[in-house]
Amino acid sequence: MTSAPTDSELVELANTALYEAMERGDQTAMERLWLNDEYFDVVCVHPGWPVLRGRREVLRSYALIMASTEYIQFFLTDVDVQVAGDTALVTCTENILSGGPAEEDGALGPLVGQLVVATNVFRRSGGGWKVWSHHGSPVLAGGADDEDVDGADGADGADGTGPEGPAQPSP
Repeated sequence: MTSAPTDSELVELANTALYEAMERGDQTAMERLWLNDEYFDVVCVHPGWPVLRGRREVLRSYALIMASTEYIQFFLTDVDVQVAGDTALVTCTENILSGGPAEEDGALGPLVGQLVVATNVFRRSGGGWKVWSHHGSPVLAGGADDEDVDGADGADGADGTGPEGPAQPSP
């Protein structure tokens, strides 16, 4: 006999569904996943983008990203789910592999890897747990074991690029 999934498990499933919809380029699924409530306006911050407010603007941004991304895959790590009543907070690291347009011979375009830390906020609604807010921030510095993280090499990041160069926007 199996027990009913906990709220934490349901939220984690909803979080995974968000990334799977992106990978498939499924706008219909994306629309089902985002909160549609007259009292709570959705908010989204993609890395390098301004704050997007409102369901229409947020969903349009995902449509644009999915239409211009030939290939994308997310490997989520460090996933942490916290539930408080009808609100849930998920933090995770998005290990992203994405590719550009196919080459003339049909081969997959160049692949690029990227790390983004994300915070996803969910609200419980009549249709289950829905995304209320997404905030993604690129990881610009390496781990604590990397050299020159403090800018001792002269690249202090004053120009906004940091030692790794400018951040690349991602979903």
